[in-house]
Amino acid sequence: MGGVQQVVRVVTLKNGRTKRFRSKQERRQIVEETLKPGASVSVVARAHDVNANQVFKWRKEYREGRLDVEPTTSALLPVRIRESLPMVRLPLSRRRKARRVGIIDIDLGHARVRIDGGADPDCVRAALEGLIR
Repeated sequence: MGGVQQVVRVVTLKNGRTKRFRSKQERRQIVEETLKPGASVSVVARAHDVNANQVFKWRKEYREGRLDVEPTTSALLPVRIRESLPMVRLPLSRRRKARRVGIIDIDLGHARVRIDGGADPDCVRAALEGLIR
C-alpha cells in the first residue's frame, strides 16, 4: 500500500510484546484506504498489520476531524458573495448602533458553520482556527 509513512515509534513492553505508535498522517492514510469503493476494513487493516477494531476507532476520529494533518501552507477557500441585506434600525430607545443583518455559511468538509446577523471578526477567526485543527 504505497505512500504510507513508516511507523513513527515502536516500544517494547514488559511482557516482550511491541506496540507501534503511528503518526496522524499514517492513520489518516490507512483510514482513507478503507473509504475507497469496495474496500474492506479488515483487508486494509491486515495489510498494515493493524487490528480492524483499531481502524474503526481511527475512522471515528477521522469523521470527527481529529486526524487532520497540520497544513504546511495556507490554502484558499472558495467564497460565494450574495447581495447584502438592508440595515436594521431599532427604535431610538433600544438603538445603540445600527447593525447589519446577514448570514455567513462556511463549509469545511467535516464541519459547517452558519453565522446569522452581525459577527465579531476575532470571534469568527478563533472559531474557524479551532475547527481547522
